[in-house]
Amino acid sequence: MALHLGNACLCAFSHRKVQRIRAVASENFAIKTEEDKVKLGGSDLKVTKLGIGAWSWGDTSYWNNFEWDDRKMKAAKAAFDSSVDCGITFFDTAEVYGSRFSLGAINSETLLGRFIKERKERNPEVEISVATKFAALPWRLGRQSVLTALKDSLCRLGLSSVDLYQLHWPGVWGNEGRKKLSLLENDFSGYIDGLGDAVEQGLVKAVGVSNYNEKRLRKAYEQLGKRGVPLASNQVNYSLIYRLPEENGVKTTCDELGITLIAYSPIAQGALTGKYTPEKPPTGPRRQIYTPEFLTRLQPLINRIKEIGQTYSKTPTQVVLNWLIAQENVVPIPGAKNKEQATEFAGALGWRLSDEEIVELRSLASETKPVTGFPVEKL
Repeated sequence: MALHLGNACLCAFSHRKVQRIRAVASENFAIKTEEDKVKLGGSDLKVTKLGIGAWSWGDTSYWNNFEWDDRKMKAAKAAFDSSVDCGITFFDTAEVYGSRFSLGAINSETLLGRFIKERKERNPEVEISVATKFAALPWRLGRQSVLTALKDSLCRLGLSSVDLYQLHWPGVWGNEGRKKLSLLENDFSGYIDGLGDAVEQGLVKAVGVSNYNEKRLRKAYEQLGKRGVPLASNQVNYSLIYRLPEENGVKTTCDELGITLIAYSPIAQGALTGKYTPEKPPTGPRRQIYTPEFLTRLQPLINRIKEIGQTYSKTPTQVVLNWLIAQENVVPIPGAKNKEQATEFAGALGWRLSDEEIVELRSLASETKPVTGFPVEKL
């Protein structure tokens, strides 16, 4: 979860200058019917069973070895087009992905908007589901800050509305809620009210949260419910080797309340793909998380994942993504940097691991010490 503030939107917000784009796959794509999609929670929004995360697009502070250039731009564009060609039309971004304070960085929303526009020019029939997020920064106060940030995001994306708008993390600095003074004094969350306002103003089709624990999740669900607005999703860190949502009540609560769990870092930022070894760990900041020592302990699990994959003619990446999809009510959003990765992700769909394999992999993964997640999940 990058915490880098993107460029402020400089253009005036205008419904006349932007386009509305939603997801539906054309007849040439692998995903062809509404049955190949899932509803997000109690909303009317349907998305593909697997999405694409755009955290790395334009970023120079966590991904891409601290640089962004034309070659990486072309690779990201190819990842987008390949995803759509394979029928994966759900893309998740955020206003803080990509930072103007990092040399060469480009805001991820800006890139996604550009990719959509170029694709639309070639294929007017294609529609894309876009999800983005509001950053609960310390100086942002109350419900109006949500709407202001959303309109800036829409400007960068070149859209008049998005399909899913999410609170990126709770207002942990106390800026999320405020005290309402009245005869019946009560607390309420300004950010959640802002989400409800966005729905009522037609700026979004569905709303969600991210990195919310069980208590916060129930509160948000109840507050939106009073306005007749369903809480569609909770986006959290979830993978075979990071199963905190199973342990802290978040997954159970999502299932109980009918909230879709969107899983970010579903392949553990590449650690579960099998391409990293103790001798060849990942580069950049990820090396501090997935150390040679950690990768050594991970090898028995990786080896078993490879063996299972061979029985299905699938890669380790496809196996671990399928494992998540098999948990039900889960939509993984792996990050695709290039065409090859996007194409590989599509291979996680259309088949299912056996119940015995699902249990076995969880058991093996339990023997691996979990990595550190996003701290606000536990607040």
